[in-house]
Amino acid sequence: MNLALTTAFGWLVPGGAYLLARRYLQFAISLTLVSCATVAGIALHGANLWPGADELQGLDGLATVMAQAGGLARVLAGAPYLLARLCNYSQTFLAGQTHEYGTILLVLAGLFNLLALADALELRKAKHA
Repeated sequence: MNLALTTAFGWLVPGGAYLLARRYLQFAISLTLVSCATVAGIALHGANLWPGADELQGLDGLATVMAQAGGLARVLAGAPYLLARLCNYSQTFLAGQTHEYGTILLVLAGLFNLLALADALELRKAKHA
């Protein structure tokens, strides 16, 4: 299967690259982990919007980069993130700072999905070598 298609499916469906590799247990674990982290983050009112320029005003360079990296990490969760946005769940960056555990769980959901995608692609690479 095409690498770009595998990567896109692996991002969109948490653990989806495992599904394409016929590793059903890893797929189920990844899907459950990312989905539960996203639901828990939303339940704890975590921020899921990209930080705006007005919200980053007054922060130093490193804090700005870290805030933007956190925004990118939340997007990496794939379909759970898109579903939350589609259902009009939107906490601003600053509002999410008061609900830090929720924001961290949303970031972790994206990082878990990225880790599953990287592992599945590495397994695919080893299989074809």
